Amino acid sequence: MTDFVDSANPSAKNPGTRPPVAPRHSLAEDALALLFGTALIALAVTLFQHERLLGGGVAGLSFLLHYGLDWNYGLVFFVLNLPFYALAWRRMPRAFLVKTIIAVALLSLLTEITPRCVSFGTVQPLYAALIGGVLLGVGFLILFRHQASLGGVGILAYWLQETRGWRAGQVQMATDGLVLLLALLTMPLTQVALSVIGAVVLNLTLIVNHRAGRYMAH
Repeated sequence: MTDFVDSANPSAKNPGTRPPVAPRHSLAEDALALLFGTALIALAVTLFQHERLLGGGVAGLSFLLHYGLDWNYGLVFFVLNLPFYALAWRRMPRAFLVKTIIAVALLSLLTEITPRCVSFGTVQPLYAALIGGVLLGVGFLILFRHQASLGGVGILAYWLQETRGWRAGQVQMATDGLVLLLALLTMPLTQVALSVIGAVVLNLTLIVNHRAGRYMAH
């Protein structure tokens, strides 16, 4: 029997060496990442709204209120996120909280701007669910890798991954499932099923591409 050696950690092979210091993102890089990430997510939200699909977590609840009561999506999303800032304030680094608040504000603004810049003609609902899920996943990845989220369940998922090693994608998938179950009470089964597909694609994107320790820069 041989001892296990972590090949991904240089110090595991030579205990006397220190692991490389991860380079930090600059302020400009963080700013661009927040803008790019939320822009992709806003495009996905616009695509979902076109087909009356929904996501999970706080975003999913915002969709339900938007469709059912015709409330402004961006405003509802921003307000529903407010309680989760308490967790971020007590448990997360201040930089994470600040960047998350900025990202939520940006998304709330961009979900109002994007539909005025983009219009969709004929879109197959299944394609909307698939490509929308990918856009959401990539947008979240950009935010996560720059120590930010979109509040709500994103804060909880990020905190559980960083502190307890839980996979962010798996946490997100569980909460998304609860929201989609609620949607069955008010939405046609076909739309809910397509929304489930979008949620699965989103979370598979996170599970495959986002693991603690893989991405060095922070």
